[in-house]
Amino acid sequence: MKMDNYQILIRPLITEKGMAQVNDANQYPFEVHAKANKAEIRRAVEGIFGVRVRQVRTMMRKGKPRRVRYRTGHTRHWKKAIITLVPGDSIEFI
Repeated sequence: MKMDNYQILIRPLITEKGMAQVNDANQYPFEVHAKANKAEIRRAVEGIFGVRVRQVRTMMRKGKPRRVRYRTGHTRHWKKAIITLVPGDSIEFI
């Protein structure tokens, strides 16, 4: 299944830890489509933001158990990607 670049990258993860990675190591965290591979993620970031990607690391995040009143369930599983850019390139979120 061929996915569009905007279907692969779901959203940037703007957190305190993520912004520290941006400032220290030029790494940007994203939530990505669960079936996207590293090559597709690299192509999507380079196509959308016009930057050069040095490395892509991915991890599957397991949903956490939650309870609402008397029913139990869990949050959804999702895939996270840490994108390392070539020195000199950057992505502006805001």
